[in-house]
Order: sequence, then C-alpha cells, then structure tokens
Amino acid sequence: MQAHVTKKTLSEGLGLLERVIPSRSSNPLLTALKVEASERGLLLSGTNLEIDLSCVVPAEIQNPASFVVPAHLFAQIVRNLGGELVELELIGAELSVRASGSEFKLQTGDLAAYPELEFPATADATLSASELARSLSSVRYAASNEAFQAVFRGIKVEQHEGQVRVVASDGFRLALREFSAAGETRNLIIPARSADELVRVLRDGEVKLAYGDGVLGIQTERVRMNVKLLDGDFPDYERVIPQDIKLTVTLPAAALKEAVSRVAVLADKNANNRVEFQVSEGKLRLAAEGDYGRGQDTLDVEQAGSEPAMSLGFNAKYVLDALGPIEGDAEMRFSGPTSPAMFKASGDSGYLAVVVPLRV
Repeated sequence: MQAHVTKKTLSEGLGLLERVIPSRSSNPLLTALKVEASERGLLLSGTNLEIDLSCVVPAEIQNPASFVVPAHLFAQIVRNLGGELVELELIGAELSVRASGSEFKLQTGDLAAYPELEFPATADATLSASELARSLSSVRYAASNEAFQAVFRGIKVEQHEGQVRVVASDGFRLALREFSAAGETRNLIIPARSADELVRVLRDGEVKLAYGDGVLGIQTERVRMNVKLLDGDFPDYERVIPQDIKLTVTLPAAALKEAVSRVAVLADKNANNRVEFQVSEGKLRLAAEGDYGRGQDTLDVEQAGSEPAMSLGFNAKYVLDALGPIEGDAEMRFSGPTSPAMFKASGDSGYLAVVVPLRV
C-alpha cells in the first residue's frame, strides 16, 4: 500500500482522533488508530468505548490496505515532519512515513484483534450542523463537572414541534438555546465531554442523527461518530425559569461583562465571588467587597417593570458565563431579590440563562 496525502489534511484528521483515543489504557488496542486506505482516501478510526469516531482524509492511494498503528505516536510523527506532502508505505507489518527527506518506520499492530466499529447506515433526523454546534457551545458551561451529579453532567437535547432545544444545568444555573428544525419528537442526554468532541467535528452543512438504544449516531460529510448517552430523567427545569417578571434591565452586554469583571477583582473568593447588583432610577450599581478592599461601578440602563428598585447578589463567574453567548444588548429579568434571574439577548436569539442569586 502506498498513499500520498498533504500534511495539513492528515494532521487535521489525526487531531480529531487524538482527542478521542486515550494515550494510556489497560487495553493497548484502545490506544491504537485504525487506518483503512481505499479509493475514497484514508479512513481514520478510533474509540474510547464512550465515543467511536471515524473521519475521511483525502489521499491518493495505490494498492488499498488496512493497518493499525499507535495513535498518538503516529500523530506526533506527522506533526513534526517537514514539507507539505507525506508518503505512507505499508510493507508487511511495517509502515514507512516519509516527507522532505525524513523517514520513520513504525511497527503496525494486530489488525484482526482491533474492535469492529459499526456506524448507522440510515438517519432519523437531519439538522443544521452549525446551529447544533452553536447551541451545544452556548450551554456547555452550565453542565456540572461533578461525578455525583449524574444527569447534570449531560446536555439535554429535545426535539418537538419544529424546534430543537438544548439545555444544561448544574442545579445553580441553567442555560438553553432553541433553533428551528423539523423531525420527530425525541429527548436524549449527551455527556458534556462527548458534546465537546461533537462541537469540534460539526462545521457548515447538515448533520444526520440516528437514534439507537442508548447511543446517538452522528454523520457529516467527513465524519461519523457514535456517542453513548446518559441514562436517567433530566429534572423539570422549566419550573425554575422565572415567569412573574417584576423588573427588566437592558444594557449593552459588552459593557456589563467589562464592569462585572472589573468589580469582581475585589470579590471575596471565599464567599462565592459575590457581586451586588443594585438597580434604581435607570442606574445599575455593581459592588464587591473582600479582604483587601471594595470596588464599585455604575452603568446607565433602560429600566422597566412594576418594581422601582431591586438588589440581588450573584456569583460573578456565573454572571459572566451567562453573558458569554450574548451579543448586542442584554436583558436581565428579575422576579425578586431571592428568586432566579434571567439573562438573555434583547430580541429573540433563542438563548437564555437562569442564575440563582446568592443568599445574604
């Protein structure tokens, strides 16, 4: 087998697989990369038993064949090659990797022992790849990193009535984004870490989804994935979204982010990075106090609602995370000093975040 491929395209493909394939494992086969050279090019495949991933790398192939090599070592060799064109040659159980005068020889693994990865041949739904990636990225920060929190470590994807809603929560905050899409009603929970890898492979165009038993199949023009889903029921998050809004504040999101970041420098790290939000007479006053002093900032805002003034305390990091996906003007909607507050873009962007205020 001989293959000629550009270093850039091969490195990009290997980069995707490197993030999935473990560098160390009690099962050495899981650290390996399977390469299938065919008329389509090089099909790179790997798994960590939570995610199966394969991607196609365009290449010129002579005498198609398949082989298995150490994934991270192979990727490191390719990255360090000089020149733009890489030549691969398989002779017996040895793979030669050549480029611009450099040559490396790798011993290949046991191809017959490598686990067979099967990907769905049909799709149950077709979505916009960019919208799905944007939605997963927008809410990812709200998913829990704590192992004991079970389904909170995942991102819920709901599809119904021409809408897809993506939701994440850790019990202290919630983020969701909606976008339009046709298809049958479905609810599933994707592990947040698997969603990170999904975002990296989604680009423009469409993504096809296949719903299996505890597994989600994903297919784009270049990549196929199987993702194991989380079991369990996601809590009824809609009941924490405030309905009785008593005060709405509108101001540029960038100005609010900058002001919160400035004031939070002096926030007490042992008191949940508390920053006070005080609204009255068209002004938003931000204040924080810690062991080394106190700081404040005042912003002009558009104020509306039945309450003339309100004061709440928030974890500064939670507020900055909630504001991250918002461009243009941001709306803060308050239902009371101890009730969850809503952060969203002014207008209908499909994104909103809910943050629980800190107790006094």
